[in-house]
Amino acid sequence: MAQSHISFEVSFVEPQAHYAEVSMLLKGNNQPQIDVKMPVWAPGSYLVREFAKNVEGFKAVDEKGQALAFQKVNKNTWRIQNPKKSDIRISYRVYAFEISVRTSFVDASHAFLSPTGIFMYPVGQLAKSSTVTIKPFASWSKVSTGLSPVKAGAFTYTAPNFDILFDSPIEVGNQDVFEFTAAGVRHEVAMYGGGNYNAEKLKVDMAKMVEQATAVFGENPNKYYVFIVHNYASGGGGLEHLNSTVLGHPRGQYASENGYKSFLSLVAHEYFHLWNVKRLRPVALGPFNYDAENYTSNLWIAEGFTAYYDNLFVRRAGFYSPDQYLGMLASGLSTVANQPGSLEQSAHEASFDAWIKQYRPNENSRNSSISYYDKGSIIAMLMDLEILQATSGQKKLDDVMNTMYYQYYYKLARGYTDAEFKDMAGKIAGKSMETFYNDYVYGTKKPDYNAFLKAVGYQLVDDNASKNEPYLGISASTRIGKFLITSVARNSPAWRDGLNVNDELLSINDEKVSGTMAELDKAIAAKALGDKLKIGIIRDGLPMTIDLSLDRNPAVRYRFVSVDKPSKEQLLLRAKWLAL
Repeated sequence: MAQSHISFEVSFVEPQAHYAEVSMLLKGNNQPQIDVKMPVWAPGSYLVREFAKNVEGFKAVDEKGQALAFQKVNKNTWRIQNPKKSDIRISYRVYAFEISVRTSFVDASHAFLSPTGIFMYPVGQLAKSSTVTIKPFASWSKVSTGLSPVKAGAFTYTAPNFDILFDSPIEVGNQDVFEFTAAGVRHEVAMYGGGNYNAEKLKVDMAKMVEQATAVFGENPNKYYVFIVHNYASGGGGLEHLNSTVLGHPRGQYASENGYKSFLSLVAHEYFHLWNVKRLRPVALGPFNYDAENYTSNLWIAEGFTAYYDNLFVRRAGFYSPDQYLGMLASGLSTVANQPGSLEQSAHEASFDAWIKQYRPNENSRNSSISYYDKGSIIAMLMDLEILQATSGQKKLDDVMNTMYYQYYYKLARGYTDAEFKDMAGKIAGKSMETFYNDYVYGTKKPDYNAFLKAVGYQLVDDNASKNEPYLGISASTRIGKFLITSVARNSPAWRDGLNVNDELLSINDEKVSGTMAELDKAIAAKALGDKLKIGIIRDGLPMTIDLSLDRNPAVRYRFVSVDKPSKEQLLLRAKWLAL
């Protein structure tokens, strides 16, 4: 097949109505028929999002402007007939009105283009280069992107292949742009949405996050890097790219200590991804199939290890005290322990099933699944402690990540398998990781945290261990004037005795139930373990009574405490772990 020269132009005729206008030119095509596709997902966000659903007004013409016949042959493929083997110009509109770091959004103030939901590609030509010209709306003046600019054109960029194009988000508007240099790399920060941030302070502190991440690997693979930051009233998130990232953060939280450190943690998380997953990657994550799910069982490494390192970098840079860091770590351990699904789904399974579970939760998800972010972060901590103990502090998790990076990204130029990562961890630790993997990666064994923490002179204490508080095991909220059950915890009294999600709660022992969780919790707290209750409900329009016996609330609340008189060896390993 002859390879076309491919160029795009994106303009904004009606940004207030949330549309981007896309023109795609295929020059040099000599085929009588050509298929073009819109990707169905965005790498880094493991859900088929069906971006083609936002496409309108698809048209194709030849080099003389004559309409070419086309047919949509499946959900994301358009087949164009080109009997004269002419150049083809394709045009279409994309409706963009979903605020997130992984989806495009256009309004009167700016445009954020998430490329897999904007640009189509000719089938069989993913390796082909392309140029992209952005035509900002009349009142806009700036474009921020990691794409390489073309010197001859205003707001014109080039991508050597579609993998790079799809990995390069574009911000268009009047964003506040400032720069800093760290690890020898020039960094651009493009702030949209205002906020109470101090740009001069961010330049210094974001640079510290860059330096901490770079120190793990000893080199920074970029010459230029772009942070696109969307400041919202609430919400947030991040998505990694090869030489850029998109971050979301509440615009009013930069001035608070917790809000500011949370932003630095987000910066650290997404920046660490430029090694962990964008270069050091599971073998299944590249080259990508943009037409369907790309399954891997290693997201607990790609995301979970990154979630472990984000706050750790903030600690290493001195923003968190050791006690503050350990407090957050204990909170994360408690979160996983208090989710029944942590004993049902392994980190390995959670990674593989991300496409159908992680981003499509239902009322039973807490009982049947666990986040590979949360569980992977715990596995990273355990592995870090295991390596520190096994090597008497000579090695730690950093050494696994560094060695894997140079072995698989640089030397072998490919992704790693489950077995290869396990073997490298064992090599660095100087011991087999087989049992560790069987227990915590492939299995759902509850960790004996104190066995791991002994090496660094800490113990994990459950402040709830001595409490005997009764509980039902439900969550509920008021909707359309009804106090409805929204979740039922596995093995709780409600689970065992038959309360259901969507039951309307009316009474407990014939006393009317107030329509708030706080009042319900207060009513249950006044009871005793073993008390038998009659719960009045309405289910599917029918009044019912459920007989129920109260059990002890199994929720934990962990905190770290130092052992009495830690040894010299324990203090040495503690210092290496917590960067003391």
